[in-house]
Amino acid sequence: MDGLIASAGNGFSLVQQVLFEAVVQPALFALGMGNLLEDGYEATAWFLVGVIQIILLLAVVGPLQRWRPVEPVLDRATVRTDMLYTLIHRLGVFRIALFFTLDPLFDECFGVLRTAGYGTFHLDQLWPGVTDGAATSFLIYLVVFDFLGYWIHRGQHQWGYWWRLHSLHHAQRQMTMWSDNRNHLLDDILVDSLLVLAAQLIGIGPGQFVAIVALTQLSESIQHANLRLWFGRVGERLWVSPRFHRLHHSIGVGHEPAGANTARGHNFGVLLPWWDVLFGTANFEQRYDPTGVRDQVEQSRDYGRGFWSQQWLGLKRLVGKA
Repeated sequence: MDGLIASAGNGFSLVQQVLFEAVVQPALFALGMGNLLEDGYEATAWFLVGVIQIILLLAVVGPLQRWRPVEPVLDRATVRTDMLYTLIHRLGVFRIALFFTLDPLFDECFGVLRTAGYGTFHLDQLWPGVTDGAATSFLIYLVVFDFLGYWIHRGQHQWGYWWRLHSLHHAQRQMTMWSDNRNHLLDDILVDSLLVLAAQLIGIGPGQFVAIVALTQLSESIQHANLRLWFGRVGERLWVSPRFHRLHHSIGVGHEPAGANTARGHNFGVLLPWWDVLFGTANFEQRYDPTGVRDQVEQSRDYGRGFWSQQWLGLKRLVGKA
């Protein structure tokens, strides 16, 4: 297993190096940004991961959607908007924006901590012999980040102000493989900040972090697909399926927050349904209900159709004006 991971990593690094030296490095020098070569190399990795993901979506998940759709896609304009969200996030535009805004603040904060004598803690080193096992280390961090992701997702539904932003994600009534990144940008900033903070605190390596984010993103795209698919009685309890996650998006099934102190709902798991089982939020019914938010149906609430209208209405909801 470790050999397979190493081979895949070496192949990825080779392509990353070629792309960086042929395109990114000359561009940075031409723009007078030679001091950002290290960051440009990292950005190349994120871009390459996004390209691979989009190719897999088009080549594999797209045909599956056409083969076994849950419902016909009647509103293609909203799907095109979701595609824009996907391109912004997967090809690195969102991360570049964070790099020039929040990343310097994070770097300064962690620099202060290191100067004060608080070194990096490596969680995987608590596992005996893990220093010789890349696969074991990766799995440890994957499970830890998924546990964190479950509680972040619960928070997005439980806390009223956060739900006002996150509800945009649930307002898509034509879910497809492009719907995962349909989020308010402030919602994404909150989630990414928490994940970066956790990554720094538990000492995950940059390569492992990229791999975990890439795997998570690809799995979430499949979960949101317009695909009538479940993983069987055992598989449903091992990995989140399109059926499992669609129920979380279903109108009235319970993804809307019930109150300030209640995270009512089902199937908050990001990758692993284990946390839903453990904390009593799992629902394994084989059903494919309409998706959306209850107030879209009961109150005709407008969540916007285009990218900018959705972002603007999200800000208005946040301050109680929409």
